[in-house]
Amino acid sequence: MTSELPEHYFRHEHGRLVSILSRRFGAQSIELCEDAAQAALLRAVETWTTAGVPDEPGAWLYRVAHHYVIDAVRAQRRHPAGAAEDGETSEDPAADAVVLSTELQDDLLRMLFLCADPEIPYDSQLALALKTLCGFSTEEIALRLFQSTDAIHKRLQRARARLRERGPGLDMPSLPELEHRVPSILQMLYLLFNEGYSSAKPDSVIRRELCDEAIRLARVLAEHPIGAVPQTDALLALMYLHASRFDARFDSVGGLLLMKEQDRWRWDRSLIEEGVLYLRRSARGDQFSRYHVEAAIAAEHCLAPTYEETPWAEIAQLYSALDRVAPSPLNRLNRAIAIAEWKGAEAGIAALEGGESPPWLLSYYLWDATWSELYRRAGDSVRSLAHLLRAIDAAPTLAERTLLERRRRELEHDR
Repeated sequence: MTSELPEHYFRHEHGRLVSILSRRFGAQSIELCEDAAQAALLRAVETWTTAGVPDEPGAWLYRVAHHYVIDAVRAQRRHPAGAAEDGETSEDPAADAVVLSTELQDDLLRMLFLCADPEIPYDSQLALALKTLCGFSTEEIALRLFQSTDAIHKRLQRARARLRERGPGLDMPSLPELEHRVPSILQMLYLLFNEGYSSAKPDSVIRRELCDEAIRLARVLAEHPIGAVPQTDALLALMYLHASRFDARFDSVGGLLLMKEQDRWRWDRSLIEEGVLYLRRSARGDQFSRYHVEAAIAAEHCLAPTYEETPWAEIAQLYSALDRVAPSPLNRLNRAIAIAEWKGAEAGIAALEGGESPPWLLSYYLWDATWSELYRRAGDSVRSLAHLLRAIDAAPTLAERTLLERRRRELEHDR
């Protein structure tokens, strides 16, 4: 039965199938390859539910998808360049499985680098990666990127057109060009994970499938010499350390919990160990990135025995370092929070008062939520409540709005 398969199996297989088929049949057929992968997966759901999962499910899916492309090509009375040689499959599932296992990682990596083509606009790069490698539908991508389905469709069409311009094959760019694309890939995976970890979707704060896909693709990148750079290890460290706290971020009825309220026994120690391992690996060489600093901050939180024992002085210093590597007003906001935990509310307020803030930050719900908490601790309930009400109005998700409403009730009770 299909229930015997690992979680997200079909989504992972979609990326595998599109990657292999696109290399064999060429970039001009990428949309056909996506359709073939989808058709094979649908047929598997229909067939395996009654007949059971075959001994080599990956090879089974590949043969079905491959035949779909061949039939479509014949129906159109044309043949992709190289397909007669490279597109052959055997009728032996075990033999196909061996061949596919040796090609899988390289083909996934090939598509990851092709999605990061600098000639493709960044938003289109992300949409293309979600479509081809993660198996999301156009509608799902539109929801995740907060754009209309029509806008995503146009982005995908333009991205595919760029790939078609490359010619009949999906040959990899030169080594210097590949290395040049690694930062774009890391940024793509970073944003993909962040959207899953702290979603702006109104009814869902965490979308674990996005985080899972980001980690999976980052591991593929880290296992190849081109992508095996300290920044990749640092990004994986950051992802694993954040993922370790997933289960503790909500209470028994689904309410969002602040870090100081979380049960640390529910943090996944195996993921913390994995994150620390990658963080240590990232320390090789002299390359330093925002991922290194953010992973170090996450490690300080994960390794602290209790909230009260968190090394807030070190975290405040790390946020200063992060602002030097990747300047952002949010770094000042987070540094002020750490300073308030370290030296008190007045010191946190002083840290926030210094410097100018862009208009978008002033309307950001966490800006007002932070001011509200600092004023509450400083004993100014009037200013605290005013900022808290603005934060509630601007909160992007129901869970975050509910949390802030709880804080409002506590504040009014204490007045």
